[in-house]
Amino acid sequence: MTLVRRVARPMLAAIFVVQGLEQLRHPSALSAKVSPLAARLGPLGVPNDPELLVRANGATMVGGGALLATGRVPRIASWALAGALVPTTYVGHPFWAESDPAAKRMQRISFLKNLGLLGGLLLAAVDTEGRPGLAYRAGMVTDAAKRNARRTRREAKRAAHAARREAKLAATQAHDALT
Repeated sequence: MTLVRRVARPMLAAIFVVQGLEQLRHPSALSAKVSPLAARLGPLGVPNDPELLVRANGATMVGGGALLATGRVPRIASWALAGALVPTTYVGHPFWAESDPAAKRMQRISFLKNLGLLGGLLLAAVDTEGRPGLAYRAGMVTDAAKRNARRTRREAKRAAHAARREAKLAATQAHDALT
C-alpha cells in the first residue's frame, strides 16, 4: 500500500466512523427525518422502522469506515459507504425544501460536501492499487483459453495428418508384403 493510500483512506473513513457511531448511539435524533423515507420504502419490503434504518445505516458506516481505514477490502467497503451515503445525503440535507436562505445555504454546502465524499468513495471503490482489475484479468483468461484452444486444434490436426500418413504407409507395406 502506498503512503497516499495509507493516509488518505483513514482520513476519508473518519467521518463515517464518527457519524455512524452517533447514529448507533442516538437513532431517535434522526428518526423524524427518516420517517418519510421509511414510509416510501415500505412497499419495497424495507421495514417501516425509522430507528432500525438509522441504526442499520450507522452500522454500515462504522463497519465500512473501519474496513476502509484499515485497508481491509477497501473496494467493497467504499461501495458500502457510498450506498449508505446516498440516503444519508438525501434525507439529511434537503436544501431544496428549505425556505430560509441561510438554512438553505448551509444545507446546500453539506449536500455538496457529501457529494464530494461520494466522489472520493467512488474513486476508492475503483482503485485497484496498480493491479489489473477484474475485467482485464477476465479478458486475459479468455485470451489464454482461446490461444490454448487454437493450439489444441492445430496439434489435433497435425496428429490426424500424421496418423493418416502412418496408416497409408502401413497399408502400402501390407500391400507390398502380399505381392
